[in-house]
Amino acid sequence: MSPSALFLALRSLLWTIVFPGFFGVFVPWRYFGVSQVRIDLTNPLHLIGLLFVAIGAALLAACIWEFARRGRGTLSPVDPPKELVVHGLYRYVRNPMYLSVSTMVLGQALLAHSSALVIYWAFFFAMANLFVLLYEEPTLRRQFGESYERYAREVGRWMPRLRKAQR
Repeated sequence: MSPSALFLALRSLLWTIVFPGFFGVFVPWRYFGVSQVRIDLTNPLHLIGLLFVAIGAALLAACIWEFARRGRGTLSPVDPPKELVVHGLYRYVRNPMYLSVSTMVLGQALLAHSSALVIYWAFFFAMANLFVLLYEEPTLRRQFGESYERYAREVGRWMPRLRKAQR
């Protein structure tokens, strides 16, 4: 691995811990009872919750990989991709990282049987949406211009469209 690739991997790991690690793992674990959960594999809600957490984590990892591989950057606003990432999960929705973390939090809410964690999830998703609308999208429009505009027309913000972006 080249020194620049290693540095990018370390930065990606750091920002993964700082952002999705904090909001998607630490907060539910520390403040919403996830640390007290005793997994019962005979409980269908626990199985579904574990599936949601695993799927969310796998999708998040795929997004972070795509940011590093294609965009040559990280998920942090202070260390963003240098190129517009429109591959992988980004062909289907513009914000799969937030959806991945949301999936993880909802899975933990099922594991903990926590309505408070569902309320936290709703708050997290509302704040993520405001961040996307007020910061990310204007920043991407300024940085990538018409290529981002075309991407935004072709790919839904949160919901996949019937036709995926052609890249």
